[in-house]
Amino acid sequence: MSASTSSQDPPRKRRPYAPRVPIAQRREQLLDAALAVIVSDGYERVSIDAIAKRAQVARAVVYGAFENLDALLTALLDRQQTRAFARLLETIPDTGDPRDPAGFAAEAVRRMSAMLREDPDTWRLILLPAGNMPTVVRDRIEADRERFRLRVEQWISLLLADRSNPQLDPQILAHALVACAEHFGRTALTDPDKFDPSRLINQVQVILGAIWPTR
Repeated sequence: MSASTSSQDPPRKRRPYAPRVPIAQRREQLLDAALAVIVSDGYERVSIDAIAKRAQVARAVVYGAFENLDALLTALLDRQQTRAFARLLETIPDTGDPRDPAGFAAEAVRRMSAMLREDPDTWRLILLPAGNMPTVVRDRIEADRERFRLRVEQWISLLLADRSNPQLDPQILAHALVACAEHFGRTALTDPDKFDPSRLINQVQVILGAIWPTR
């Protein structure tokens, strides 16, 4: 009787099998999985189980790579912060004449558009933060935002040193330009077809060309 009953039981679902890979590669895989969970479900849904399921591995594999969830999320935050700020600095052209503001800014917009296309998940965390974002994450993002604003302010100050218009305020202009860039970055992530990058680049050249003619 028991044998007959057991034969009708549904087969057990096999636990995910994780092939052996180098630990560094495994950690990157798990960090990618954690990032995907956060982007799709928010921070409150992040757990060892959710990360293991997204990575298609067993819980033991996650614990073999990270001591606990806090350690994994700290490593994710460190990685994404390093990547994001490095890419953000790359949007500031290292060639060309900074005294040509329109051309300089147009190249920056072109690079930012490419940056958003290549790594949208990272920028969703930064530009489209979930309401439940932990304070430590929010503080880190704002610190990097301020570092970038200071870089923009330094560029504007350098530009104005070669001009005869003392009414322009580098600090206020830096805040305005960064806020504008973030607005169009959010739009590119939520409605990518709304503004073609070439259209934005054209307007940047027109507006800045009118404010700061090439010297």
